[in-house]
Amino acid sequence: MNYKEVTWKNKRQIGKMISMVENAVEGHEEIFKEIYEKTGSAYVIGITGPPGAGKSSLTDSLAKNFISKGKNVGILAIDPTSPFTGGSILGDRIRMNELSTHPQAFIRSMGTRGQLGGLSAATSSAVQVLDAVGADIIIIETVGVGQSEVEIVKHADSILMVMVPGLGDDIQAMKAGIMEIGDVFAINKSDLPGANKTKIEVEAMLSFMPKRDWIPPVLLVSATAEEGIDELVKELENHREHQDKEGRLFERRKRNLNELLLEVVQDKVFRQIRKDMDYPEVLEQLTKKEIDPYAAADLLLKKI
Repeated sequence: MNYKEVTWKNKRQIGKMISMVENAVEGHEEIFKEIYEKTGSAYVIGITGPPGAGKSSLTDSLAKNFISKGKNVGILAIDPTSPFTGGSILGDRIRMNELSTHPQAFIRSMGTRGQLGGLSAATSSAVQVLDAVGADIIIIETVGVGQSEVEIVKHADSILMVMVPGLGDDIQAMKAGIMEIGDVFAINKSDLPGANKTKIEVEAMLSFMPKRDWIPPVLLVSATAEEGIDELVKELENHREHQDKEGRLFERRKRNLNELLLEVVQDKVFRQIRKDMDYPEVLEQLTKKEIDPYAAADLLLKKI
């Protein structure tokens, strides 16, 4: 299979490629060897925020807006995985039913599979595939796990933080975590009471953050009513232009590639260790407390 020849029209093949890298099946490394030089053109937007903020609805509205401008939009919707069964509902595609068959859209639901930070372990790889096959915009919608959901900053060019009216003291609790990674803030469900108050609270909280050359705008939007979406898209585009002008986009992408490289190295080391014939014996020694975890790790790493 010549993966270089896969284009945006080959949706089935794109899905197979993402499945291969997601599950690290035999031959998945060949995909990157062929497509990597074609990456780097797509604009990656990460959408995060508290559960129930309407991230899926807003993702749907943003994607339609970009599509109306002639853009190809790839969506990676991350869903939580059960710690008991390993299964995931992957229900975000249901909310984006109209987009799922659009020729300019590609939607992929991915389970976290135990990965912390609201993302799937294969997120970076899936972004690379969509970028190489012709996506102009890639939207990553995270699970929504609260203050710990900061991993998205390692994968996206711009971070859209979605909030809703009535958060109250929750905004105070967020300031040490996800509040600091937002590049653009959207108060969704702006038709609800308290929307303006929430906007003022978020702006006040941002004023206490360390000063940056980009001041995150806070917008009132309603995904279901399609209100404020044009302005939101404009601010996201402004942020990209600002990064380009200041040379920050290159640095941000270099940092993201550093994370991808470390993920690949970690995955290779982990798989090699699990294949080691001595792994069960070392685990048994650790269980019997004959050795400590660090000594056990040294024993396994010496085999690589």
